[in-house]
Amino acid sequence: MRRRLHRHIRTAKYIVYKETLVDFREHFWTFISSFAGIALIGLLNSKYFTATDNLFLIGSFGASSVLIYGVINSPLAQPRNLIGGHVLCALVGVTIHKLVPHEIWLAAALSVSISIVLMQITKTLHPPGGATALIANIGSEKIKALGYMYVFSPVFSGAMILLLVALLFNNMTKHRHYPNNKKWLQVWRRYQR
Repeated sequence: MRRRLHRHIRTAKYIVYKETLVDFREHFWTFISSFAGIALIGLLNSKYFTATDNLFLIGSFGASSVLIYGVINSPLAQPRNLIGGHVLCALVGVTIHKLVPHEIWLAAALSVSISIVLMQITKTLHPPGGATALIANIGSEKIKALGYMYVFSPVFSGAMILLLVALLFNNMTKHRHYPNNKKWLQVWRRYQR
């Protein structure tokens, strides 16, 4: 019993130790890729939106960056989730805003809740998508005036920029591979040659 307890304590110490090791290469690539992705979106959006609108859009994509550049093996960070989650949530957000334009509290609650359920149903769960749906309802008048164009630009175009940057930077080294789906990876490597 004592020997078994000692072995469990030793295993726990090892696991805690391994989890707290700092991998500077990983941090370097996370920084470079997230910087490039957000900078490209910010540059693109700065030509069309005010500074306040730009912050709202980047807030949603900032959360996506944590997943696709920082936790690249997460099921929530995969391309299907990134693109599908943002686009689906943008569609829901705009639709709810059109149906309930004057009750922001109701439109916000409905758009986020419906978005979550639809992402679960379609297997495109991407937590930042909830913010994308919310922005369609609480954003400035310029964002609301976009209507369904909000889905294409800035949401779809921004998600595609994030994805392309993730594919480029997350596959530059031997120790990072994105996406997890091997078929996507084979297609990406074919185009790199």
